[in-house]
Amino acid sequence: MTVETDPKEAEQVSDYELGSDNIRPFGLDIHNPVFLVSSLVIIAFVLLALANQEASAEFFGWLRPFLTSEFDWFLVIAVDIMLLFCLALIFLPVGSVRIGGKDAKPDYSYAGWIAMLFAAGIGIGLLFFGVLEPVYYTYAEGGAANPLGIDPKSPGNENIGIVGTVHHWGLGGWAVYAVVGLSLAVFCYNKGLPLTLRSAFYPILGEKVWRWPGHVIDTLAVFATLFGLTTSLGLGARQIAAGLYDVFGIEPSNTVVVVLIIGITIIALGSVLMGMDKGVKRLSEINMVMAILLFFFVFFLSGAGGAIARYFDVMVQYVVQIVPLSNPVGREDTSYFHGWTTFYWAWWIAWSPFVGMFIARISKGRTVREFVICVLIAPTLVCALWMSTFGGAAIDMIEGGTGQGITAVVVDTYKPEISLFRLLDQYPLYSIVAPISLILIVIFFVTSSDSGSLVIDTITAGGKMDAPVVQRVFWCTLEGLVAIALLLGGGLAALQGAAVSTGIPFTIVVLLMCYTVYKALQTEER
Repeated sequence: MTVETDPKEAEQVSDYELGSDNIRPFGLDIHNPVFLVSSLVIIAFVLLALANQEASAEFFGWLRPFLTSEFDWFLVIAVDIMLLFCLALIFLPVGSVRIGGKDAKPDYSYAGWIAMLFAAGIGIGLLFFGVLEPVYYTYAEGGAANPLGIDPKSPGNENIGIVGTVHHWGLGGWAVYAVVGLSLAVFCYNKGLPLTLRSAFYPILGEKVWRWPGHVIDTLAVFATLFGLTTSLGLGARQIAAGLYDVFGIEPSNTVVVVLIIGITIIALGSVLMGMDKGVKRLSEINMVMAILLFFFVFFLSGAGGAIARYFDVMVQYVVQIVPLSNPVGREDTSYFHGWTTFYWAWWIAWSPFVGMFIARISKGRTVREFVICVLIAPTLVCALWMSTFGGAAIDMIEGGTGQGITAVVVDTYKPEISLFRLLDQYPLYSIVAPISLILIVIFFVTSSDSGSLVIDTITAGGKMDAPVVQRVFWCTLEGLVAIALLLGGGLAALQGAAVSTGIPFTIVVLLMCYTVYKALQTEER
């Protein structure tokens, strides 16, 4: 592989190559084909979805189940390959390669790095699904939703619903992020190429990465990032609206949801304008502190001893069940497998350009081994702790006869956005804790939106990390508009269908990155 290794000279070459396609109207730095194609297509999508809301709802209602049932084997096998690849990197000699070169130093402390990693990589999901998934897998559909068809009532399997949840928030999903993030970091900081998806394909395409094959890769990354991100933003807006109704009695209409998305997008714009260190980093650290406080509130009130015991049991079962849960052949638990697992893998993959590039930007100075362990294993342990604590507390309430409200919104009427508040309602100080939880969801919303805007802006500017502020504002605004269009044009099904439809084709891109990054690491000095 002949990639320039001198950073200054490589940067000059890369700027020249990409600059040939750049246009700069009004002082903007637009990577012409990627920016124009992606922005025009997305704007057209917003207009069509808003103008044809009933047709959009019908289309997306069909799209998601079709894709998750037809491409289940492909998504599961792909994520399995990514996970095995990441685990191998921990033990292979290339694990000692340092991102940015052997003398590179980290730009952020461990605390700041991990806080930004979690805020961007997990987002609103922990708050939205922490109660929902374990309860649903345990009690819904008369047992059809149980992972692997295992009955939670059978001795020793009481926590199978939580294990199924951890599977979706554990090693597989974070392996996707690790592959994309490591690829971008190595090709940017070690090979001196622009921080954009196309750079990872230099070993395969050579100079063609600066031409139409590279444009296609980056444009696909923009679509995947935007639709994967707006799925989370839409879920967050619905949860905030539900919380406002539960706490303050504000009816959760479409108007309220739209106003919420607009208002929070404006807040995100402020964070975007402040930049990575002042905006995203500070919000991420605030977010982390608030999430930890909420966690310990539930952890201690639900019984710390029982929560710890459950956590260790969940982790043991997760290790035991990860192979059958990762096997796409002969699955009979179709509700769990098609309705949840294949959607999750497509969603994680759709998010991967966004989270991967964000992780790459903040990971200079880390070794490959350090990077993979922190990105793959540490978040899995923490996500499992969160899910086992919140989900376990909800299941204990249901079994104890005090969780009828949780069962009602998860199993009976399926109103997932209110499930967290039904759990918190069983504890003291609800009038204080619930508003704090709403603020936490809002900050998760903002950190996802602002960091996502920075990433999309970088891709459409040809890998430049200091593109004009106007472009950041454009993409942050467009994210909000897409979330509104999807919610009004199909609701939750539209959000999920959009994520899956972009995640599936981008799976091929991520699989190829496993090969290209390993090829690049082999040429690096250890």
